[in-house]
Amino acid sequence: MTIKSVTALPLALPLRPGSSRPAFAGRLLDVARMTLVRVETTDGAVGWGETFSHVAWQPAHVALRDVVAPLAEGRDESDIGALSLELQRTLHLFGRGGAMLYALSGLEIALWDIAGKRAGRSVAELLGGARRTALPAYASLPRYGDPAAVARNAEAAAARGYGSVKLHEIGAEQVAAARGAVGPSVALMMDTNCPWTVEQALAMAERVRPQGLLWLEEPVWPPEDHGGLARVRDRGGIPVAAGENAGSPEECIAMMDAGAVDYIQPSVTKIGGIGAWTRVAHEAAARGVAVMPHSPYFGAGLLATLHMAAALPDEGLVEHMYYDLDASPFAAAIRPQHGSFALPNGPGLGCEPDQAVLRRYAVA
Repeated sequence: MTIKSVTALPLALPLRPGSSRPAFAGRLLDVARMTLVRVETTDGAVGWGETFSHVAWQPAHVALRDVVAPLAEGRDESDIGALSLELQRTLHLFGRGGAMLYALSGLEIALWDIAGKRAGRSVAELLGGARRTALPAYASLPRYGDPAAVARNAEAAAARGYGSVKLHEIGAEQVAAARGAVGPSVALMMDTNCPWTVEQALAMAERVRPQGLLWLEEPVWPPEDHGGLARVRDRGGIPVAAGENAGSPEECIAMMDAGAVDYIQPSVTKIGGIGAWTRVAHEAAARGVAVMPHSPYFGAGLLATLHMAAALPDEGLVEHMYYDLDASPFAAAIRPQHGSFALPNGPGLGCEPDQAVLRRYAVA
């Protein structure tokens, strides 16, 4: 069959009153952004993908609508790897990461959804089979700044059944407050989003080391300074995680070969889709590096992550953004219960979006 249409569907999903709120550049946001990708073939098969969105959803939307869709429409969708590689080669002069690759990632995920539906098998089965159907989640808290707010929300997440909580704080006081609130049995992680020099990162590692972090995530600017990250890993005394900003499997591989990470974090909506993510996972297994997926999504990207994580040889943790949506096109399928996701068991991604939600919260 051939691809008939590729459509981007940007959504602005309301947050439940009282929920933690996402922030960007210090500004609290009122909605969670999602851009779904709908692919339909000439025989009527429909697949769903997702691009990386957050506050900069427009560039990926335009890239998909005006560049990627015209190139993909009319093409045979059955060989996903070959089509993805051809499109990446065609578009690489516009950048090996960023909006263009986010758009390609969304398309690729949707093609896997179609492939699973055609075969009557889940994406996890297409990847070799699900090794588990319950997937432990960790609560990924937004940055609060105030230690009291950090403690309150970390304690609330643990009370919901999360055995692991990730902070997006950049201070030792906030980490200590969280540890005091959740006690020693809950794993804590610290995601700093690349703020420091190597020496600054080492100084902070010394301050937070007593809190027994499972990992310190992206402590060094710029994120492509793999050598600097390796020095923090070597001297900081805390396992290091990174990879969400990698624009290709090759960059993740280079990071691992530099000895920069204990945990590699490929992001399926940013790196090229399921095939690229899976390649990183295979390369990580060959190097003895654990895979902890980056998945701050509420749509098909999260569903894809669940299937990929289920197919991994070793159990990891799946990131879940600690926001409560007032409406979601995928509802219970992307909501952990007692700190764990249930793997959708239908064909493809295993879940179809609620069309009423898509219509109601569509962004013009």
